[in-house]
Amino acid sequence: MPHLSSGRMVELAAAVLILAAGVWLYRRPKPADDSYGSQGAVILFVVGAIMAIHALGGLDYHPTAAEAEYLQERGR
Repeated sequence: MPHLSSGRMVELAAAVLILAAGVWLYRRPKPADDSYGSQGAVILFVVGAIMAIHALGGLDYHPTAAEAEYLQERGR
């Protein structure tokens, strides 16, 4: 597991809470006339998954070797 800063740990905890809310919303009893199902739960699943991936560093920029070399040569 990568080293997580306190901000990323908070983000990961929020993602877990959002995913748990999605599970709760998906599993709760629905009225018989509810024809749309649990669209809100699916939205929470997607948002929670993206937040978790971001918190774990999956969306961080990692330059290729050629890009890193170019940036070093340019003095950045």
